Amino acid sequence: MKTVEAGQRIALHNILFATDFSGHSDIALPYAAAIARHYGASLYGAHVVSSEDYLFTAPDLWPAQMQQEHQLQQEVTKRIDGQFGEIPHKPLFGVGEVWTVLSRLVSENNIDLLVVGTHGRTGTRKLLVGSVAEKIFRQAQCPVLSVGPNVPKKENIKIKFRRILFATNFGKESLSALPYALSLAEEDQAELALLHVVEQPAAGVPNMDEVRSSINLRLQKLIPPEAESWCSPVCIVEFGHQFARAAERIVDVARDRIADLIVLGVRPTHSAMSTVTHLTHTTAQHVVSQAPCPVLTVRG
Repeated sequence: MKTVEAGQRIALHNILFATDFSGHSDIALPYAAAIARHYGASLYGAHVVSSEDYLFTAPDLWPAQMQQEHQLQQEVTKRIDGQFGEIPHKPLFGVGEVWTVLSRLVSENNIDLLVVGTHGRTGTRKLLVGSVAEKIFRQAQCPVLSVGPNVPKKENIKIKFRRILFATNFGKESLSALPYALSLAEEDQAELALLHVVEQPAAGVPNMDEVRSSINLRLQKLIPPEAESWCSPVCIVEFGHQFARAAERIVDVARDRIADLIVLGVRPTHSAMSTVTHLTHTTAQHVVSQAPCPVLTVRG
């Protein structure tokens, strides 16, 4: 994965928007378009068709299958063009397991950012739902912008990241996302809030004021001195009872501060059932599915 040092601006040259043509994808598209326009990046639109219908095709039917796939590609390209409208883009198409195909497209096209609209629910064969979406942001070689079901639809010309919330547990995976939060805040001269949720034990936290003061100091040290000239950093310490409570606090703080973006570091994994920094599997889904704004995840 491409990495960025603290204090350096990120460079986005190629952005991939993965679509299943649902209303959730329609909500995510303006974010992909706005970021591409802001950074002068090339924007790709990709749709992946499940390979289930091709798994047991007899060899003598392969020519017909290839013709069918060619026709399907033409139909998908037409739908992608229709969804993008006048937004400049390059359509991409693939047949296979969703993440396998997207991973290949990310690599082949040197993608710097993957944008997906997530449904926040399971029990459906839609493209980007639940564990599928989580698998994408955990395994992607590039950062992933997940636009959840509670994010309101906006016109791309109105999208600005004026208030950014960076949640951290001070671990190396979490801190891998900090340069992106800093750089995006610098790009839009945004307010940057740094949040840590204390995992409060059942017996409570003794000397809460001392704990809050100590963590607040650690958060302040994450901010480069030069950052104060182009953003308004704010440090926030919250106390939770369980991991799920930590996710709720992140979402609550995002709502209270009317955040335009949440930034999280994620632990690389080959399984969709592992942890996200200081968040559990269900908590990670909770943040993405309940957040009132897009969530940018950066793999450590």
